[in-house]
Amino acid sequence: MAEKTLLQQIREKELLLNIKIEDTRREAEEIILNARKEAEAMIENSEKEGKAASLDYYEREKEKINKEIEQIKARRDQQVISVRENGERNLKPAIEKIVKAVSAE
Repeated sequence: MAEKTLLQQIREKELLLNIKIEDTRREAEEIILNARKEAEAMIENSEKEGKAASLDYYEREKEKINKEIEQIKARRDQQVISVRENGERNLKPAIEKIVKAVSAE
């Protein structure tokens, strides 16, 4: 009785199919696990790149603002000098007018 019964053949096939199903399930779980790890790594990398890019942008904009502040200060200093020079130029004529006005009374 070397020949297997039909029921034994079916059970062997079922066993082989169950093994294949289990192997496939393990492969699928591994694929999913690897995909999750890869997705986490991508997210982490994107966050790092985003932070670096935003910091770089912040620094560039801050530098622009600082340059603009320096330009405004330089213009203000020039205006102060100009006003002072005008005041000094007009001081003597103003004093003369005041003295004339006071002494004329």
